[in-house]
Amino acid sequence: MPIPDYQSLMLPMLKLSGDSKERSLAESRNALAEVLGITDEERKELLPSGTQPIFNNRVAWACIYLYNAGLLERPKRGWYKITDRGLDVLKESPPKVDVKFLKQFPEFVKFMETKKEEKEGSGATGVEPPETNPEEALESSYQELQQTLASDIIQAIKDCSPQFFERLIIDVLVKIGYGGSRKEAGQAIGRTGDEGIDGIIKEDKLGLDIIYMQAKRWENTVGRPEIQKFAGALQGQRARKGIFITTSDFSKEALNYVKNIDSKIVLIDGQRLAELMIEHNVGVSPVASYEIKKIDTDYFIED
Repeated sequence: MPIPDYQSLMLPMLKLSGDSKERSLAESRNALAEVLGITDEERKELLPSGTQPIFNNRVAWACIYLYNAGLLERPKRGWYKITDRGLDVLKESPPKVDVKFLKQFPEFVKFMETKKEEKEGSGATGVEPPETNPEEALESSYQELQQTLASDIIQAIKDCSPQFFERLIIDVLVKIGYGGSRKEAGQAIGRTGDEGIDGIIKEDKLGLDIIYMQAKRWENTVGRPEIQKFAGALQGQRARKGIFITTSDFSKEALNYVKNIDSKIVLIDGQRLAELMIEHNVGVSPVASYEIKKIDTDYFIED
């Protein structure tokens, strides 16, 4: 089953707490997962940033919202317990508890106003509350911006000259850590005249091993035959490692082929190339930076 959004977790969390026992957040997550039938694989699914499991994040936000509505209390750090207000809500047997339901409580309205998510004051009616919590919404927006930037980068690469593309590949590989200095990397690469570049580059700054490389500005999918030719070229050079870079993508047959040969060949498609450029600041520049902070609960523990 899909992992419930944080609003769908509010009522199950409140029902779980209905026995008035204190539970740690970890205990609550485990109990909710069992009640809702969340599998171990689903619990391992991560946010786009890869920093936290989605289920853990959504349970935490459900607790935060219930706490700010006065339905749960925090007897100690990382622990939750239902309040008298929470017990009263359960007696009403509501079909669901979500952001709209919680707006009946003044404390929650104040909490939402500080987050600038209250839209009723603008005159809008029938507006459904967001299914994603603020952290997920921020990550989703960030990923959308990254994807748009990657698409722009790929198009810019396709529009550039073969010579510029050659320099771009050198810049990326040197930033990653290949080739020693940029001068050394540039000397190791030569043009082939087929709108791509082929050559060798040091695997590390000390030159302990050599990587054979091929890069092509293609529109069409790179298939298995091209990768087989590249693998053959590796054998001709007595090399066992190679990097094949394209501005397009690779067929399933090509991807499966490199998994079943002795030579180690890394395939980098246009999307991955753009991601590497973004990660290592090649051809991009920062516009704005936002630092996300959370409370340091250890600081507030008195000796």
